[in-house]
Amino acid sequence: MKTTILLIEDDRDMRDLVSGHLEHSGFDVLKADDGIKGQALALQYSPDVILLDLMLPNVDGLTLCQRLRRDERTSAIPILMITALGGLKDKVTGFNSGADDYITKPFDLEELHVRIKALLRRTNRASLNSSNQQEILNYGPLTLVPERFEVIWFDSPVRLTHLEFELIHCLLQRHGQTVSPALILKEVWGYEPDDDIETIRVHVRHLRTKLEPDPRKPKFIKTVYGAGYCLELPKGEQVELAKKEFIDSRESNLINT
Repeated sequence: MKTTILLIEDDRDMRDLVSGHLEHSGFDVLKADDGIKGQALALQYSPDVILLDLMLPNVDGLTLCQRLRRDERTSAIPILMITALGGLKDKVTGFNSGADDYITKPFDLEELHVRIKALLRRTNRASLNSSNQQEILNYGPLTLVPERFEVIWFDSPVRLTHLEFELIHCLLQRHGQTVSPALILKEVWGYEPDDDIETIRVHVRHLRTKLEPDPRKPKFIKTVYGAGYCLELPKGEQVELAKKEFIDSRESNLINT
């Protein structure tokens, strides 16, 4: 069965260029020229990847991305944003809205192809090759659940995005070690883009909001300035104390919301 890609792009020339290249590469391509049609096609066909332009009529790309992420029927579909807005703030906004990757116009079609394949590899790695006996899937209070892209953290399930799951998996394999941004980009994103540290920072911040008692003062996902990130999980007698702190922080957040 062919991989299906949904291209949501209002510029006809760009839409024809990209879809022609992808079809020539063996993909089935669905096309929409505005956000409303794009959302309808996503719900109807459940494509393998969505290529989403930001500047769309009727419903803009950021709003559509957020809608797709909130809907259980489309929440797990990888989204690659395609836009002329290449500033750092634009990228951060795109990732915060739920995008998995971001490519700026003008771009090379082969680079687009590489990024799509990386997204597909990440999605298809749901089992994380559990036959590999060397792979770490749990440590202390943290257990990874690959088939659901979630973790069990202090006995409670926490749902993650694909990227957040891959990131925590990458750090867990090197528990207690500092992992460089270059290695994270290569292993999590599946290719070697420019040294886009902000891309990693956005997803680390998201992980911390889900796993840290106080994301502003992280205890488990630590920044090693100038070197990368290090996952340090509690063990032994520390586990119960950390669990109580985490639960208390979540109860406090519920009271204050």
